[in-house]
Amino acid sequence: MPKKPASKPAKPAKVPVHGPQHANQVRIIGGQWKRTPLPVLTALGLRPTPDRVRETAFNWINHQRDGDWANAQVLDLFAGSGALGFEAASRGAQSVTMIDSNTQVTRQLGDIKTKLKADNVNIMRGDALAVLQSAVTRGQRYDLIFLDPPYQQSFLERTLPLCTTLLKEGGLVYAESGLTLEFAEDEAPEWLADWEIIRADKAGMVFYHLLKRKA
Repeated sequence: MPKKPASKPAKPAKVPVHGPQHANQVRIIGGQWKRTPLPVLTALGLRPTPDRVRETAFNWINHQRDGDWANAQVLDLFAGSGALGFEAASRGAQSVTMIDSNTQVTRQLGDIKTKLKADNVNIMRGDALAVLQSAVTRGQRYDLIFLDPPYQQSFLERTLPLCTTLLKEGGLVYAESGLTLEFAEDEAPEWLADWEIIRADKAGMVFYHLLKRKA
């Protein structure tokens, strides 16, 4: 009898795009939605974390968490393309809250959430600082906070100090910047005083860091 042709692997879900057309995309690296493409609204100047950088960063985080995502509560404060937040959700985070101030961005994030049936993802439109201050007031706590803000706008200087009260014990902050956050001990700025840099690296013009609160 003739052999049946081998079945083709399922294609990653295609995500619809609202607003400006995207010229490129990133992909989810691991977890249940591995290889799923995420469109990037380049007309809005989004700067998603490159796949290679994200793979390294999540290897760092996995090592710190012993690969356990089941109870992780995650905050993605400058969500943009959603590459960081959806990566965490794909790996099994209990909840991922994504924040962005742009309506077109949050609409597209909603499209992706719907397509992936990502029930562990919550998307909000709002100002990052206001969201952080509200979370502090409510006593909200997170295991992991992503900070990938626009560069040269002092967002890290203003948001990182607020994160000290938002992290659970042993919690982590992943931060990207146009400049390194590594300083000599007597030269570190005051807003970094409470933080220890566990890992850091550079890819192109992007400096990326994994931080935890000092004991």
